[in-house]
Amino acid sequence: MTMTRIRTVILSITMLTLFASATAFAQTQPQSTTKPAETAANKMDDVSKWTQKQWDAAKAKWSEEKAKWADCQKQADKKTLSGRDSWSFLYNCMK
Repeated sequence: MTMTRIRTVILSITMLTLFASATAFAQTQPQSTTKPAETAANKMDDVSKWTQKQWDAAKAKWSEEKAKWADCQKQADKKTLSGRDSWSFLYNCMK
C-alpha cells in the first residue's frame, strides 16, 4: 500500500514538473527578425565617410548646443539649483 502511494506521489511530481516546464516553454517570445538598432560602432563607420559639408553642418550644430548648454548652466546657477534639481532643469532646458 505504501509503495503504491510513493509511486503516485512520484508520478504526480513528475507530471507537475513536465506541465510547468511545457507552460514556461510555450510562453517564451519568438526571436525578432528585425534588424538590430544602429550601434555606436555603425555610426562611427558612417562618420568616417562624411563629406566636408556634413562635417561643417555637424560642427555648427555642436557649437549651437554648446552655447545652449552654457546658457542653461548659467540659468541653473542663477536659480541656485543643485543635485537632481539642477540636472532636471538642464535636461528640460536643452529640449
